[in-house]
Amino acid sequence: MPESFSPRSRLVALLLCFFLGWLGAHRFYVGKIGTGLLMPLTLGGFCGIWVIVDLIFITCGTFRDKQDRRLFRWFEEGSV
Repeated sequence: MPESFSPRSRLVALLLCFFLGWLGAHRFYVGKIGTGLLMPLTLGGFCGIWVIVDLIFITCGTFRDKQDRRLFRWFEEGSV
């Protein structure tokens, strides 16, 4: 079965994680509401470790949305 990719932009997720990662903005963007709420309560996941791991995953293209689809495309479909 071929892997499906998320319609969400990897670039948007990366920028949200970089600037607002401790608030969990990138996790809200991909639909992960539960972990998005936990991030500010743990200061970005134990003082930023979670944010750094998410930055690496997003950059490498292995970060996944709520439906377990990879954020692979740098831009949203139809935007370019």
